[in-house]
Amino acid sequence: MTLVDAAIYATHLVFAGLWSGTVLFTSYAVVPTAMGGDMQASALEAITGKLRTVSRASSVLLLLTGGHLAATRYTGESLFATGRGHLVLAMVALWFALAALVEIGASKLADGTAQQKVRQPAAEARPLLLAASVVAVLLLVDAGAILGLYY
Repeated sequence: MTLVDAAIYATHLVFAGLWSGTVLFTSYAVVPTAMGGDMQASALEAITGKLRTVSRASSVLLLLTGGHLAATRYTGESLFATGRGHLVLAMVALWFALAALVEIGASKLADGTAQQKVRQPAAEARPLLLAASVVAVLLLVDAGAILGLYY
């Protein structure tokens, strides 16, 4: 593995963990706190902005680094004909799902905080962010399966 490949791989792992962790923390700690009314709209707005920033930056970096990793480790045939290839394709599908769920959930939070509401937007975003949490965990499990088949 070259130094460039190692840096790309490390970037991929760091941002996968950051994105997943941010989504899980928001679902576990932020949304229930907001639903209980124990958070001001300005705080929820700030956290939602950070969630969006992490999600957008991570999704772009994961697309770029994952594209490089796939291009250097797989052929078109191996993506569609091997178990590892299927896991990579599943990862891409989960990546799209996570990006969409976080973006829609964050939009529901932002729409409410713009009206100085906290409980209602948190309740509306909760199912989307819980689904995003499940997808984030599935992405990490998928990555572990890919590594398990690689080594």
